[in-house]
Amino acid sequence: MGKPSVERDQWLNIVIQVVGSRGDVQPFVALGQELCRHGHRVRLATHGTFSDFVRKAGLEFYSIGGDPADLMAYMVKNPGLIPKMKTLREGEIQKKRKMVAEMLDGCWKSCIEPDPVSGRSFVAEAIIANPPSFAHIHCSQALGVPLHLMFTMPWTSTSAFPHPLANIEMRGSHLPAGIANYVSYSAVEFMTWQGLGDLVNSWRKTLGLGAVPSTEGPLLAETLRVPFTYCWSPALIPKPADWPPHVDVCGFFFRDPPKYEPPPEIASFLRAGPPPVYIGFGSIVIDDPAKLTATILQAVRAVGVRAIISRGWSKLGGDLTSVDENVLFIGDCPHDWLFQHVAAVVHHGGAGTTACGLLNGRPTTIVPFFGDQPFWGAMVAAAGGGPRPIPQRQLNSDNLAEAIRFCMRPETAVAADSLGAQMRSESGVKAAVESFHAHLPVGELRCDILSDRAAAWIFKKGKTRVKLSKLAAEILTDNLRITWDALHRYDPITIVIDPTRWDPVTGTTSSLVSTFKGMAVSASDIVVKPIQAYHRSSPRESNEMLQPGVMHSRPATSAGEHISSGEHNTQDEAAAARSHSPRRHGGNAVLEAAAGSASGFGGFFKHFFKGMMVDMPLAATEGLRSMPKLYGGEVRDTGKVTDWKSGAVVAGKNFRYGLMDGFADLVQEPLKGKREGGALGAIKGVGKGSANMVSKVSSGVLGLVAYPGHGICKSISAAVHGSTSRAIAQARVNEGRDLVVTEGTGCEMAVLWIFERLLSSSGAPGY
Repeated sequence: MGKPSVERDQWLNIVIQVVGSRGDVQPFVALGQELCRHGHRVRLATHGTFSDFVRKAGLEFYSIGGDPADLMAYMVKNPGLIPKMKTLREGEIQKKRKMVAEMLDGCWKSCIEPDPVSGRSFVAEAIIANPPSFAHIHCSQALGVPLHLMFTMPWTSTSAFPHPLANIEMRGSHLPAGIANYVSYSAVEFMTWQGLGDLVNSWRKTLGLGAVPSTEGPLLAETLRVPFTYCWSPALIPKPADWPPHVDVCGFFFRDPPKYEPPPEIASFLRAGPPPVYIGFGSIVIDDPAKLTATILQAVRAVGVRAIISRGWSKLGGDLTSVDENVLFIGDCPHDWLFQHVAAVVHHGGAGTTACGLLNGRPTTIVPFFGDQPFWGAMVAAAGGGPRPIPQRQLNSDNLAEAIRFCMRPETAVAADSLGAQMRSESGVKAAVESFHAHLPVGELRCDILSDRAAAWIFKKGKTRVKLSKLAAEILTDNLRITWDALHRYDPITIVIDPTRWDPVTGTTSSLVSTFKGMAVSASDIVVKPIQAYHRSSPRESNEMLQPGVMHSRPATSAGEHISSGEHNTQDEAAAARSHSPRRHGGNAVLEAAAGSASGFGGFFKHFFKGMMVDMPLAATEGLRSMPKLYGGEVRDTGKVTDWKSGAVVAGKNFRYGLMDGFADLVQEPLKGKREGGALGAIKGVGKGSANMVSKVSSGVLGLVAYPGHGICKSISAAVHGSTSRAIAQARVNEGRDLVVTEGTGCEMAVLWIFERLLSSSGAPGY
């Protein structure tokens, strides 16, 4: 029998998670289209308002919730990391936190829920995301699938330039610019985690994931070395020298230009005179659009140019179409088309709008409002493609007019055209897809039977291990070649987020503090939770009923019955008060209060015993193991603890390496020191060798208890919080069933043939 052919044109289910405005979403639409050309199935998960935009581009769409208009309005009012007092007083922070919580949940659902329109099953096999979506690493950890971050602004620590959100002002500072730039990334990440870390950890609990330690939350993507692709032109901003190999700069993402026929008023305006200046602020929501409109019109008239003004989300110009023959107000119009027909552009500095203007060689004035917009303004000015940016709060008709004059200079046009020529020679989207593919763990991902499919299950029989895709597993179970009991969920990658321990003292101290904090919170729950249970079970109206002087009407008992203002029946009110009294709910309140108090007691003892028996010994073990790094020593990687089995394996490795390396260092370090520094070096080597022996041997011995205990705790947690794992497994089964119906016929014989051959060649029992 010859080998049946297997042909596949799809490899991965990819979910792209994006939070932001249309300018943030549009580059990922272009990316999604290019990924589809490579055979992937792509779902773009973002705000519901972009549903039509995404679906018309031929991509699947999933709404993660959130309102980008609200987000933009909030950012305009609070351009820095610290919100204004007015924002705090108006309760905007809580509203935004609620929105973030909604989007976190929406991002997770986008990974495993069927298509809302077609009902077609979907389970993500890879995740691409922009950093502000926040859920990405945690979804990747829960699913065990690769993650690739992509963004239009710098998010990776570098000394080349500061984090765009840091708003660093270096004048008068004695701190070197490179150090300040590098530290700014940690500062922004720290502030962000302080504001959202509790939300993220609460949401992680619903996925059965442990809390991210406060020491690891900031810069988590850098710590885990998550692949990162920046979608801007290296002609505008080259890749910094201190960025590692897993970070790429690929070029701006441009979609294929849409077919567009301009409305008659735009076409006739463009024909009526020289190319106009485009002025618009897109999705920015401005408090006083009338004032901004007046400023723009004064500047345009002062320079004597024609202008097309985009109304945008702020409705500049109101209902006006034009104010004279040289100004036209327009609604939505694709920048890809419009910027080919203008002389210069003035806008807010969104990355997508900036890229589109420069691609077409248009001199650019940026009026930044928040976020990365000042960064792009500075980069354009540094490249000579426009004047220095004008912060929105400093904008007036005079400086705007001067900026437009700068754009109309011949030398500015030459610089912008040169940038455009370089950008047109790039293919950012294709380069980004190549970067995505290059960083995939292909060997771990591939199904052993259908090599163009991602593995979702692993079949175990004896020592035989076969990775199976959803489709292959369904075909084999349908044909009774295997049973589901023989299949185990397969995750191509494993993310473990544990605290970093630098030495035994700080490690043990931080663990002790964390243990006491958990005990204190649980102790307070013994009192607080019963009170909360009481309030939940006591309707607010019952309290109002019992307050003197509060009047309540009752419904009419017959047609025409009426109770006039000021009249009430005291007997009826007393009965109503009794019917709404807390006593009616007393049974439930007592039970909930008792459960809450018991939960507090349980949490107290859980934190105590886990802290003393597992966390503190583990912190001491890890601290001792890491101690040689403090003075330039090397430490072997013993692997990660994910369950009780890996805990035992890591304990064994750490014990073996600890004894071997610890005693070997007593001899090797003095010899090494003598070679490098003579007698003094030998003395230093004796000190290092002795310290290594103590730390490594002690770590090895302590680890025999700490690592298995840590693994057992993880196994128990996985068993107790297994609903997410079961949901993932069921979603994979559902998609496999769908695939058998749509594609199974064409590859069934090939799957069965290859599976039999794999088992027979491996010597599996029964073959």
